[in-house]
Amino acid sequence: MALVTPFDANGSIDFTSLEKVINYVIDNGCEYVVTLGTTGETPVLSKEEKKELIEFTYQTAGTKVPVVVGIGGNDTRALVEDLEHFPLQKAAAVLSASPYYSKPSQQGIIEHYKVLAKTSPKPIILYNVPGRTGRSMTADTTLLLANEVENIAGIKEASGDMGLCMDILKNKPSHFLVVSGDDALAMPQIACGMEGVISVAANALPKQFSEMVRSALQHDFSKAKQLNDKMIEAYDLMFCENNPSGVKAFLADMGLIQNHVRLPLVPLSSSVHEKVKAYLASQ
Repeated sequence: MALVTPFDANGSIDFTSLEKVINYVIDNGCEYVVTLGTTGETPVLSKEEKKELIEFTYQTAGTKVPVVVGIGGNDTRALVEDLEHFPLQKAAAVLSASPYYSKPSQQGIIEHYKVLAKTSPKPIILYNVPGRTGRSMTADTTLLLANEVENIAGIKEASGDMGLCMDILKNKPSHFLVVSGDDALAMPQIACGMEGVISVAANALPKQFSEMVRSALQHDFSKAKQLNDKMIEAYDLMFCENNPSGVKAFLADMGLIQNHVRLPLVPLSSSVHEKVKAYLASQ
């Protein structure tokens, strides 16, 4: 699951709260954690803060579950430097979103990932999230990278395009891992053959979400649907304004973090936050 980065009232990283969140999700069934994902507000973190977060996550979670480190962006040369200088020795893999804003061609995306894979000391997990990057990776692009680039191990698919996902799942090599990047679609995507999910919702609902995913992976879709149905409202509330403001409102009301984000994000609006409180009170 993709960890939030808690902040205090002064905007500094709240490592005490982060430790609480990490222990909470692991104790309630999450099998690996991702630090420096979008949910961790990486666009507004300095390089030094990122290194501190990586080391702290290793220290807190590394002996219990694998740690995946997010290193993505639209400047290939800068990412090469990060891959060479960030503390990745203890990482299980590197999660890297396709280049955002620049909107490269599919060939540009392919060449970008080839350079990262050649540089990275750890396997690369591709991340297709066109809602944020402005350019979707086609199934052909993903399959070319899966088949031809040795250090690319899998993909987090968050396009929401079920046809694209099924094309990848039908034609991928056996070693290539495909996981969902969309909490609301994770159950049907597992039914199509995905092997798990990198979740936002699991920050706040780790037990329920992990049980749902495991039920789906065991092909007990009756139980998985029953569990998933209870979380649909939570998914809507977490993503209706922005991520991670939604899930941070949940975590704040649960007493795990303070409800702070860094600009340009702002906390969840009061009207939606009231619905969060009502949802939690009903559980």
